[in-house]
Amino acid sequence: MEKVKIFDTTLGDGARTPGFGMNVGEKLRLARQLEKMNVDGIEAGFPIASGEEFAAVRTLAREIRGMTIAGLARTAEEDIVRAIEALEKADRPRLHVFSATSDILLERKLKLTRTETMENAAQAVRRARKYIDDIEFTAEDATRSNWSFLAEVFSAVVAAGAVTINVADTFGYATPEEISQLTEFLFIHVRGLKNATLSVHCHNDLGLAVANSLAALRSGARQVECAVNGSGERAGNAALEEIVMTLETRPELYPFESGVVIRELYPASRLLIEITGVPVQPNKAVVGANAFALEPGIN
Repeated sequence: MEKVKIFDTTLGDGARTPGFGMNVGEKLRLARQLEKMNVDGIEAGFPIASGEEFAAVRTLAREIRGMTIAGLARTAEEDIVRAIEALEKADRPRLHVFSATSDILLERKLKLTRTETMENAAQAVRRARKYIDDIEFTAEDATRSNWSFLAEVFSAVVAAGAVTINVADTFGYATPEEISQLTEFLFIHVRGLKNATLSVHCHNDLGLAVANSLAALRSGARQVECAVNGSGERAGNAALEEIVMTLETRPELYPFESGVVIRELYPASRLLIEITGVPVQPNKAVVGANAFALEPGIN
């Protein structure tokens, strides 16, 4: 069984769920539970965003052992420096650099050309590699990007030293068929991809985040970014518990192992609800109150 990395982003993207509010101590409590679950890595936060975000990443970096702790950064030098400071005491630090790659975000958000974007991404990875070996690069809005340009950006950052490249369906726009086709395209056209891990990060705006994540795995991705209870901004991220249980339940279709401790999935779900005060719907798959309930006399 081939290993699939489960990269938890409950404390990153998940923390931006409307109504969520986690302080440093609460993030540490949840990180301890993720440690029990044996996830491969934790997105701890965005250090430059605020003093509290910096403190959260620094605390997790100091307290959590034996798993990857990641700090998020844009390609700007000040972001990278701040994230490296926060990760200084981490047992297994990862710098997670991201940049938009779709034309609509380049024009309206970054106001950069494609050439400038690719140069900035490669330069940011080279700068970060002076301090940390484990660099992940995410292409924001990758699924709405020009595929040839996306492959060129990924080729550039792999050459600069990125060891994980992440396809982000930032606005939950893609379908499983498109994710599969894009993943296969990248394996053909990204230079050096055989020396890196291809990752996927799917949002749930069309209710397809888990399906898209699984489609990417079938097509060669070997890391999934996901969150407990499918938490995250707007409609949320791919639900960690649903991905893990699909791999556990259907090995004939997904011959992968996650290494996640199954019995810790429900406690993680309940802890997140306790901390945030935000429940999941009763019919939520795997962890909802009705997930294994049956109407008497029907089934």
